[in-house]
Amino acid sequence: MMRRVVIDTNVLVSAMLSPRGNAAAILGMAADGLLTPIYCQKILDEYEDVLARPHFGFSRTLIGEALDMFSLFGVPVDPQKSDFPMVDESDRVFYDAAVAGAAELITGNLKHYPVKPFIRSSRLLILPTGRVAAKAESQRGTAF
Repeated sequence: MMRRVVIDTNVLVSAMLSPRGNAAAILGMAADGLLTPIYCQKILDEYEDVLARPHFGFSRTLIGEALDMFSLFGVPVDPQKSDFPMVDESDRVFYDAAVAGAAELITGNLKHYPVKPFIRSSRLLILPTGRVAAKAESQRGTAF
């Protein structure tokens, strides 16, 4: 069974800023069919809002391509709002989508989430083969 993952916004931004980094490898694994992104409309809205911030300098085309990846390779869910205490309320939608989609939550900000076995650091995502994502995708030529 393919691993289902919710990708936190910080991972998406990191992937777009560093196309050879570990975050980009995670998106590459989704594009290659090794991971299934789980998302909802609120997550897509957050991605678009953050990626469109002028200081990143991403073109509308690049933002559109990034968002399209989720609809092409992902599975939408309709998460129910949890009442679990959160450090940052804006992160709740990612937590709730992971619960609704029976998925791992991949983030660069573990401190924003409760300690749960399905919440993982983007810095050390282990593939089913046992390889670390950054090593598995170190030769990729694109951000996705």
